Amino acid sequence: QVQLVESGGGLVQAGGSLRLSCAASGGSFSTYAMGWFRQAPGKEREFVAAISWSNTTYYTDSAKGRFTISRDNAKKTVYLQMNSLKVGDTAVYYCAVAKNPRVFRLESADFGSWGQGTQVTVSS
Repeated sequence: QVQLVESGGGLVQAGGSLRLSCAASGGSFSTYAMGWFRQAPGKEREFVAAISWSNTTYYTDSAKGRFTISRDNAKKTVYLQMNSLKVGDTAVYYCAVAKNPRVFRLESADFGSWGQGTQVTVSS
C-alpha cells in the first residue's frame, strides 16, 4: 500500500505563491493517478487538481489558470504549484491516490491513501 506525505504549506499574502509536494512510498507510483484536495474549517473536502499516469491534468474551475499539478515519477512525488493565491484558497491541502487509475471521478470518494495534509493560509 502507498503512503503519502504532503509538505510545502505555509502562510502567504494574497497574490503570492506556494509549491506543495506530496511524496509517495510503498507503491508503484508511476502507475497511479494522483489528486490534490483541500478542506477548510466547517466545509467539505473539495477537489482541486489531479494528474493521471499518462500525465493528463484536471483542475477545478477556481484553480484553472492559477494552479499547476505535475509529477516526477523518478522522485515519486506530485506537486501543486499555486500562484496568485487568494484568501479563499486557505485550507488544509491533502494529496491522495485514485483507487482505480484508469477510471476515476474528480471526487474524494474515488481517492484513498490520504496524506496527513499541509496547511495553506492566505492572508489579505
